[in-house]
Amino acid sequence: MMRRFLIHLSFVILHSSFLASCSPSVGTTSGDDADVRAFLTRYFSTWSAKDMEGYGSCFHEQARVSFVQQGTPHTQGLTDFLHGQKLGHATASAPMTEVPTDMKILRDERTAQASVRWKLTKGAEITTGTDCFTLIKTPQGWKIMSLVFYND
Repeated sequence: MMRRFLIHLSFVILHSSFLASCSPSVGTTSGDDADVRAFLTRYFSTWSAKDMEGYGSCFHEQARVSFVQQGTPHTQGLTDFLHGQKLGHATASAPMTEVPTDMKILRDERTAQASVRWKLTKGAEITTGTDCFTLIKTPQGWKIMSLVFYND
């Protein structure tokens, strides 16, 4: 009985190691995710710098953006979304900055999905939330195909 248990345990450990080596990286800080992390950091930094041209260049031209508020999704095309972001900065009562606080990434060579926790500071007001990205690798680098975000 003990021998059968040890054989089974050895198989489970070997199988788990094999699956882990074949899995895409998830929420790691390995060099494999460095390009995605750099892209996502650029996304947040261009928005915070009010660089709407740089921010807009993070998106694929066919991207869709959704905001979830009280369980209800609101979806916009890219042009309307970027216009709203520009207006948001222009009419804000205090400068706004948004920084990523945690990134979890699932990717392969052509696509990536990322869940990014963020903190938005507007004067003394702080809001936190999550951005869920679907990215596609293009000849120009990573681009956002879909963004779903919500506040806590």
